[in-house]
Amino acid sequence: MSLFTIADLHLSLSTDKSMEIFKGWENYTEKIEKNWNDAVSVSDTVVIPGDISWAMKLEQAEADLRFIHNLPGKKLIFKGNHDLWWQTMSKLNAFLSDKGFDSIEFLHNSAKRVGDIAVCGTRGWFYDGEASKKVILREAGRLEASIKSATALGGEPVVFLHYPPIAGDLVVDEIMQVMLDYKIKRCYYGHIHGVSFKSRRAFEGDYKGIDFKLISADYIKFMPFKVN
Repeated sequence: MSLFTIADLHLSLSTDKSMEIFKGWENYTEKIEKNWNDAVSVSDTVVIPGDISWAMKLEQAEADLRFIHNLPGKKLIFKGNHDLWWQTMSKLNAFLSDKGFDSIEFLHNSAKRVGDIAVCGTRGWFYDGEASKKVILREAGRLEASIKSATALGGEPVVFLHYPPIAGDLVVDEIMQVMLDYKIKRCYYGHIHGVSFKSRRAFEGDYKGIDFKLISADYIKFMPFKVN
């Protein structure tokens, strides 16, 4: 039983917003499917930290979620900034039940034990004026709630974020401090694509004892990254 992660699938099976217009995203849906089937078994778990579907409404996301459901393994999904179809947990869970998508679980202010790891996290955010300060504080609170849930489950709490807590010279202190307070050792994040990771905006490696890894789909060549 292994744990994998891959962010930013950006599926558009029922919408006209394919990522194929961008360099490096050619035939990305087919690549995701092939690589996933090659790497992941039915007993494994895959964490998807946001930007799942370009759908605007939950009903429009059905084809994309069905695609994910039909892939091997259990899937743990966090919200990304483009997941505008995201609803309350009660509505999301009712939708999964109604469609029979029992291989998918949404995480929000919560955690999930997978072997020796307790999966936790939140969307995160970037600084962008005073309005973003409120969002960041809210996301920091959600991260803390998720880590507390992970701690109660036992195992190593490993954080999965959509937004990077470090990008270039920017450190989102509120998010970072929560991870430091709870002695987090590993953090995986997405959101950054293309020229951004080439221009070193994507930080990878050790920062104050936390190992950071970018796992946006195009960066890891649409191959789920093995965490454990």
